[in-house]
Amino acid sequence: MNKVTSFINNNKAISWVLGFQLFRLILLPFMGLMPQDAYYYLYGQNLSLSYFDHPGMIGYLLRIFSEIFGQSVFVIKFTDFVITSLTILSFYKLASYFLSKQKLERAIVLIASTLFISILSFNSTPDVPLLLFWTLSLICLFKAIFEEKKWFWILGGIAMGLAFNSKYTALLLQIGLIAFVIFSNKYRKLLLSPWLWISLLISVAVMFPVWWWNYQNEFASFAFQSSNRTSSISEFNISPKKFFGAIGHQMVLLVPILFLVFITFTFKYIKRALLTFKIPQAKTLFLLAFFIPTFVGFFAITPIYWVKLNWMMPSYITGIIIAAMFISRKLIKLQLIFSVVLHLVIAVQILFYIIPIKSDDTWVGWKELAIETEKLQEQYPNTFVFSEDNYKTAAALNFFMNDKVYAQNIIGLPALHFDYLGDDLSILNAKNGLFIDSDKRFKDNNKKGESHHLLTNYFDNITELEPIIIKVNNKEVRKFWVFYCTNYQSKNN
Repeated sequence: MNKVTSFINNNKAISWVLGFQLFRLILLPFMGLMPQDAYYYLYGQNLSLSYFDHPGMIGYLLRIFSEIFGQSVFVIKFTDFVITSLTILSFYKLASYFLSKQKLERAIVLIASTLFISILSFNSTPDVPLLLFWTLSLICLFKAIFEEKKWFWILGGIAMGLAFNSKYTALLLQIGLIAFVIFSNKYRKLLLSPWLWISLLISVAVMFPVWWWNYQNEFASFAFQSSNRTSSISEFNISPKKFFGAIGHQMVLLVPILFLVFITFTFKYIKRALLTFKIPQAKTLFLLAFFIPTFVGFFAITPIYWVKLNWMMPSYITGIIIAAMFISRKLIKLQLIFSVVLHLVIAVQILFYIIPIKSDDTWVGWKELAIETEKLQEQYPNTFVFSEDNYKTAAALNFFMNDKVYAQNIIGLPALHFDYLGDDLSILNAKNGLFIDSDKRFKDNNKKGESHHLLTNYFDNITELEPIIIKVNNKEVRKFWVFYCTNYQSKNN
């Protein structure tokens, strides 16, 4: 034990990493349920080969942890924390293949100090397992290519497949691998190696459950993730707001210093490639092959499309390794100052909820809403509960309530994976319903004064009840409109 303590004390980098992780672990019990937590927990409670919005890896992990430790908000957060901690350890192993001891320490401090690691540690999303399997894939591919260990081609294929079973953007792993081989003078010969293609075929085989689910469901998930976004991009409406919004998000996720280092070395390598046609040495090219397509690719469309803040996260793995090659000790110190201040602000917000969040993407109020909704069900017997906001309210209430809560497919609207749970809505015929509608821009305690225009197509009478007001520290922070709807008639029977 003394040796371990001495090692930590003598290694500032490890101390910083453990400090950040301890900070995150301490905050876990104070984090309430996020709608995303509840939705992907719903995945795990309704096991399937895949799901409408995403593959199911995050749901499977939440199911495994909940079976072992029980159902609670803390267990959900603990799942994310454990998987993300494994990602940090895997990153350290990967970075050790490219960096000297001093630069390796800088790399591990850089990744541990980012806000994106905190987000992954606190919030259940497909990115949580994606980042782990992305990193493991790169470890295996490095071993297969640079150390010529053929067994790792097989392991790499499995890891790439599991990454895809976490999130579709993992296809950029195969793209990065092929790009590296094509542009590398030394390793271009791998195009003729059966091991490269065996690895790719294994990755496709591991993806089979996702492909099969899509085949069985008319490729609904692939269409959802591609067609709508492709049509939006094809409209080519330039928006500076989207571009600068993406920059703002990335500066927060990476912390400004690291983001600026990313921009600097990206510009450097692209300029060198365009002006001198010089290809970086093989190991650097390997890192860039799994950075450029994701980071630069998504950044390129930000002027015409709203790129979500988590889409570029996989690029951070090799991007941070490259950044550690250039960043100075002074900039590391600035990075840590920014990071510590940012994380302290976040801690204050989590503990005291100083600034109310005008959105349903919050960890506050869901349990209280469930309690108040159950009280309403006692006042209005024989009622089922439903909402209309894609998934957020329905998923959160499903987590906290004993009775099943329905989504907007009740009134004929597409409801993401709620449409694929196999619910027979006709069993609700003649029942009464409680429609819960979140007031995202909560300004007063007044009733809404009007109901959703589709409710009258499915219910005989609609009566607005008093809204549910959620308080935190005696301060009103959230509001939900409530409508009592009688005699439901499903259109599906």
